[in-house]
Amino acid sequence: MTTKRQTAETGIEVRPVAGHIGAEITGVDLAGDLDGTTVAAIRAAVLRWKVVFFRGQRLDHAGHVAFARRFGEPVVLGRRGSASPAEFPEVETTADRLELGGRFGMEHDEWLARRRHTLRRGWHCDHGARVDPPAATILRAETVPAYGGDTTWSNLAAAYAGLSAPVREFADGLRAEHRLGVGYQPRPGDDAYLRHLLDHQVASVHPLVRVHPETGERILSVNGYYLEQIRGLSRPESAAILDLLLDEATRPEYTVRFRWEPGSVAFWDNRATIHLAPSDNAHLGFPRTMHRVMLTGDIPVGVDGTPSEPVTGTAPGRW
Repeated sequence: MTTKRQTAETGIEVRPVAGHIGAEITGVDLAGDLDGTTVAAIRAAVLRWKVVFFRGQRLDHAGHVAFARRFGEPVVLGRRGSASPAEFPEVETTADRLELGGRFGMEHDEWLARRRHTLRRGWHCDHGARVDPPAATILRAETVPAYGGDTTWSNLAAAYAGLSAPVREFADGLRAEHRLGVGYQPRPGDDAYLRHLLDHQVASVHPLVRVHPETGERILSVNGYYLEQIRGLSRPESAAILDLLLDEATRPEYTVRFRWEPGSVAFWDNRATIHLAPSDNAHLGFPRTMHRVMLTGDIPVGVDGTPSEPVTGTAPGRW
């Protein structure tokens, strides 16, 4: 569906902003009573461009949840941070420098440095260690820095298509373990956060290439935050192949970077993207408060039709 046709039928415009991923949608009030045609146009844009952006929206928590429900069933998390609104269990609030600051004997900066000590470690899909990761995430900005704090997404369908045919064929048959806390660098001596990770393990085995349940695209299911090891390979072999695939998945031409403003909303397909949270604003001291609602997802299925399997701490639909 072209941008011009969408504008004529719904009054909204879908304007691509990068060659492989990302589009800005204008002409729609997300807090309004959206008709079925508009909802279908937004859904089509998300599936085509993997992440779409809206600016100048006036959503509150109730409106955020109501908008999300037009596209699926919102996730209700079992645990949220103290900044999240108690009366809206579907909404998770992330406030930089508050997320883990002071907990587990670490301030936020130290925790972030130990968790994301390389560029690859920061790239992730939401809750990728679950057997049924969320299908989509809808994130809105309340307070953002005057500068810095951008988010970047990458198109994993384009990354798969960009591989050479022999590598695609090889990857099609592989499965890998995704585990919460992979790569975290422990503190010397006692580490309360490491004990927390060990006591709350979440892990699943996912196909390295999943088939998108709506578009049928093959998705290179890699990320730097949850992915531990490719099954059936030695650790050196697995590390070398994952480095190759992650380098491919995060090539600049497959990415889009979004500059947040108060009232901005990003809606992305969590099945077909990974994203990189900002790391350029912590030293600035500016607040950055965001609210997200995630939509429940299905169990990934590989090219051969084999679904993902839970290892520990995860079950379909149980949060």
